[in-house]
Amino acid sequence: MMKQLTGAQIVLECLKEQGVDTVFGYPGGAILNIYDELYKQKKDFTHILTSHEQGASHAADGYARSTGKVGVCFATSGPGATNIVTGLATANMDSVPVVAITCNVGVSLLGKDSFQEVDISGVTIPITKHNFIVKNIEELADTIRRAFRIAKTGRPGPVLIDIPKDVTAATTLYEKYKPAKIIRSSEYIKEVDIQNAISMIREAKRPYILVGGGAVISDAADELKEFAEKVDAPVCDTLMGKGAFNGTDERYSGMLGMHGTKASNLGVSHCDLLIAVGTRFSDRVLGNPKTFAKNAKILQIDVDPVEINKNICVSASIIGDVKAVLTVINRRLEAQEHKEWLDTVKEYKEKYRWHDLRKNPDDLPEDIKYVWVFIKGECTHRSWHDSHGWRRRNSNILYYNDESVLAWREIEEFKSEGNK
Repeated sequence: MMKQLTGAQIVLECLKEQGVDTVFGYPGGAILNIYDELYKQKKDFTHILTSHEQGASHAADGYARSTGKVGVCFATSGPGATNIVTGLATANMDSVPVVAITCNVGVSLLGKDSFQEVDISGVTIPITKHNFIVKNIEELADTIRRAFRIAKTGRPGPVLIDIPKDVTAATTLYEKYKPAKIIRSSEYIKEVDIQNAISMIREAKRPYILVGGGAVISDAADELKEFAEKVDAPVCDTLMGKGAFNGTDERYSGMLGMHGTKASNLGVSHCDLLIAVGTRFSDRVLGNPKTFAKNAKILQIDVDPVEINKNICVSASIIGDVKAVLTVINRRLEAQEHKEWLDTVKEYKEKYRWHDLRKNPDDLPEDIKYVWVFIKGECTHRSWHDSHGWRRRNSNILYYNDESVLAWREIEEFKSEGNK
């Protein structure tokens, strides 16, 4: 049934269509019509008032990560809108679905350097998946629906909708709409790519699986577990990939890259096939692209074709949603056997295992016991740890004989807890 509503009412009705019940924001003059209506409908929404618009955009980002829903934030024109930029950039880099709704000066004042007028649509082009400015109320409802669809489909990301204040006050007919179910991206999955990937896996003697944030976004934990068991390979991950694969599983060797474990870095250096599942190969993972996984072919699985061969050249790729791709491969791939390779990685894990100084320090290897001496305050002069092989290469990491042993920051935290 169609009914006459203001632009502000349409905004809230469209949010209800999408199942939104929580919004983050900070009010201002241009967006007051929406906030007035939000107050009238406060039973339907939980509004989190932040102290600053940047907090609202970061909160929407965090809400989306923790719930799997689209995060929504509100901001007013000018400085209110520009304050959400950092949160949108964060969501864009980490592929988090966020819809930011800002309000601007009236349509007749746009482009005239009016009070608190900023071309926020232009400002956010590089850091959003898409953005809109709605100058006609007739297009408002469909634009909001499209924004949510874009934010959620394919590789998720933030979308901004900028609405002039007079559009929120204007009226038009509104008809309720039921959003279509989001279908996982599989239209780009090619049979030849699947066959090629399976052939590479069968030929590999030392495969390694690298898990990125795409596996988390795709909710592919079950498919990934089955895939790792079928390939019979060790598994490492990126920071964004945490949670997709069980960190207590015997196949897991820790994170990869500069913040990763030595076992994972050595394993990837020695593997002959690296299967990258939903990762963009950031510089924190790659290090030197010329020497990264130099003995391996690389098979990359990603929903975004832009990520293929962007940071490192790969041997083969499959474009598609991680869950959809792994489901297809798991159906066709027979169980592989790589016991000797798994035992090698297990030896790496044991030899270079992380030692928690909060536990029994007497269980530490002799060389690492120097750390314990240092924490107790017995190392107070630089010449001492220089003469014993210790040196600080930067402010964060303490090194022993060129091997990073303990984060300097963790040492300071440990001392601050009253430990001697």
